[in-house]
Amino acid sequence: MSQRQERLAGEIRAILSEALIRGEIKDPRVRNAGLITITHVRLTGDLREARALFMAHGANDAKLTGVCDALNHASGYLRRIVGDKLSVRVIPTLSFEVDRVFEQSEKVDALLKEIAVKPVPVAPGSDEPPEES
Repeated sequence: MSQRQERLAGEIRAILSEALIRGEIKDPRVRNAGLITITHVRLTGDLREARALFMAHGANDAKLTGVCDALNHASGYLRRIVGDKLSVRVIPTLSFEVDRVFEQSEKVDALLKEIAVKPVPVAPGSDEPPEES
C-alpha cells in the first residue's frame, strides 16, 4: 500500500470510529451491539473503494451479521461524513466486513496449547535431549 493509501485509510478509520463513538448511526442493530471498533480500512489503488473491517466486542455471529448489514445500509451516510472531513477529489465508497483475525488467533492459540509437547527430559550431564530411536 502506498503512503497516500495508508494515510487516507488511517484518516477514514479515525472518521468512522469517531462517528460510531458519537452514536451517529441510529440503527438499533448498531446501537445495541456494544462497543464497535473499526480495526482496519483497506483502499483500492485508485482510492475509489474502501473496505472497513470492524469487530463488535462480545457479540455473537447473529449480532455481528446484523451490525454488518446495518453499517452497509448506512454506508451512504457515513460516506458523506467522510467526504465532509476529507479533502479528496473522489470520496471512496464504503463497505463493511467483520474482522475475524482475533477469533482466528484465539483458535490458533487454543490449538497450540492443546498440542503442546511435554518437555523431553534431559540426560544427566548433557545439555541436549537424548536422541530418540
